[in-house]
Amino acid sequence: MSTSTSSSKDVAGPSSTVSKGEPLTPHSSVVDAELEKLLSREASAFQREVEVERILKAFKLNPYDILDLDETATQDDIKRKYRQLSLFIHPDKTPHPRAPDAFDILKKAESELSEKAKRDELDALIAQARTLLVREMGWSGMNSKAIKELEASEEVIALGGVKVWRERVRAKTKELLIDEELRRRKALQLALANEGLEARKKDEEVASRKRKADEDKAWEANRDQRVDSWRSFANTSKKKKKSKTAPLLG
Repeated sequence: MSTSTSSSKDVAGPSSTVSKGEPLTPHSSVVDAELEKLLSREASAFQREVEVERILKAFKLNPYDILDLDETATQDDIKRKYRQLSLFIHPDKTPHPRAPDAFDILKKAESELSEKAKRDELDALIAQARTLLVREMGWSGMNSKAIKELEASEEVIALGGVKVWRERVRAKTKELLIDEELRRRKALQLALANEGLEARKKDEEVASRKRKADEDKAWEANRDQRVDSWRSFANTSKKKKKSKTAPLLG
């Protein structure tokens, strides 16, 4: 009896151990930890590349889009976000081939928002975009409301919420920025054309003065020749006159 009992325990023992699974060993824990680190690094690298692509595709005329902020951000918010993103997509940490381009774009955006005059101009244009949208939507009396009050209004909620409203404001801002950039480029082209015209006029004046100076120089250089020619002509004329007035003989 004791033998069969022992035998049954021996048979049951391994089967119960297998059903519960092998216990974790120190080695398997290290492997799992290393695998976790590898997956984390791969996920981080992927996220960095995604962020590089987002910056590269962002609307370059709107630094808020590049930094993924809005005009309510404070200067501290801007500096903090720039530092966070610049470290995250730094070319030394990101294998993306265009990470240096994204880094430069990010730096330019932060620089533009750090200049009060440029930021005030951009904020005014965004406010204009918001005003135009309110007018287009027929929301009378809404332009006098503050941004947060407007975004919490029933009209914005009925439109689809704050996210939808901000997307519309951003799209309208993009239209205005493009129009502004086109006007700036046309003005620049006109200025360059005028500068080119003025430059051509100056070149023509310089060339004209040079021609006059060369003509005067040539005139002075040929003075002796002209005098000799005139004297020769005068002497010849005198001889002809004498021959014509000589008295007839006999």
